[in-house]
Amino acid sequence: MAQTPRGKQTSAVVLLSGGLDSATTLAIAKTEGFTPYALSFRYGQRHVIELAAASRVAAAQGVAEHVIAEIDLRRFGGSALTADLTVPKGRDTAAMSSGIPITYVPARNTVFLSFALAWAEVLGAEAIFIGVNALDYSGYPDCRPAYLAAFEQMANLATAAAVEGRAHFRVHAPLLELSKADIIRRGMALGVDYGLTCSCYDPDPAGRPCGQCDSCLLRARGFAEAGVSDPLLTAAF
Repeated sequence: MAQTPRGKQTSAVVLLSGGLDSATTLAIAKTEGFTPYALSFRYGQRHVIELAAASRVAAAQGVAEHVIAEIDLRRFGGSALTADLTVPKGRDTAAMSSGIPITYVPARNTVFLSFALAWAEVLGAEAIFIGVNALDYSGYPDCRPAYLAAFEQMANLATAAAVEGRAHFRVHAPLLELSKADIIRRGMALGVDYGLTCSCYDPDPAGRPCGQCDSCLLRARGFAEAGVSDPLLTAAF
C-alpha cells in the first residue's frame, strides 16, 4: 500500500461497519497519515446494533465526519442479513470455507464502495479504505483482490475527477491477506478498543453476541490465536 507524502494530510473515505475489521482499517488509515471520513450504512440489515458500534468507534478514533447513509437492500432480500432467513450457527472451518454462505448480501460491497467513491469525489479525496479480508473463510466474492482491482479501475473510468486528471482513486484493503489473529495484533498495537465493536450476525436485543455464527466463531478463534481475551465478552450490556 502506498504511503502518503511525509507531512501531508490526505483525506480518505473509510467504510466503517462497526466490526473488528473496519475498526482496525480505520486505525491503519489514520496511522498512514490520512484524515478519515467514516461511512456506514443503514441498509435494511436484520439488526442496527452495528451502527451504534460504528458510531462508538468513529468517536473514539476521532474521524473528521461520520455519515450513516440510508439505503434499503432489504427490499431485495436474498441474504440472512436482509431477509427472514436463518443465520447459520456452529459451523466448522470446512463448512465456512465451502461455497458462498447465506449471509452474503448481493452486491453489498459494490453498493458500499460506490457510495464511498461518490463521497470521495466530492471531498477531493483519492483514497477509499475497506476492511475486507480474503483469508476469512467467508467465501464472499466481493472480498477478493481481483474484485477490488476491477472496482478501482472502474472508479478511474467513471468519475469526472479521474477523467479530468484531478484525481486517481485507490482502493486500500490493508487487511486483505492478514489472518484474523494478525488483524487483532495490528489493531491492538494501534490502540483499537475492540470492546466498542460488534461482529455478530445475530446479536440479542441488548447487543450481546450469539457466539455461534460464522463471524463470532472467526472472531473468537482470532483472539485465541492472538493470545488475548476479547474485551467485548466482558463488556457490560
